[in-house]
Amino acid sequence: MNDNKLIAEFMGLSIKEGVCYYTDADDMFPMGIEVEEPYLPYHTSWDWLMPVIENIDHLQYEPIKGIEDALSTRDIGDTYKAVVEFIKKYNK
Repeated sequence: MNDNKLIAEFMGLSIKEGVCYYTDADDMFPMGIEVEEPYLPYHTSWDWLMPVIENIDHLQYEPIKGIEDALSTRDIGDTYKAVVEFIKKYNK
């Protein structure tokens, strides 16, 4: 999913040869998580999606009402869509 890749990049991750890496200007640091490209479970796992929401929250970027509204539904699909929408607007 392209949106999962978008989220991974927002989180500072990249995938090389099926392994997730944290990236910085100089090097790549393996997370020790093997994934089947391009699968990242942001759209199916709260364990993956919630750290993204926490990072968005730490940005102190307004408005995040769409994400808050989606979280209140407790539906991961709605929340995932709101996160993707936020990142797309943030990247512009």
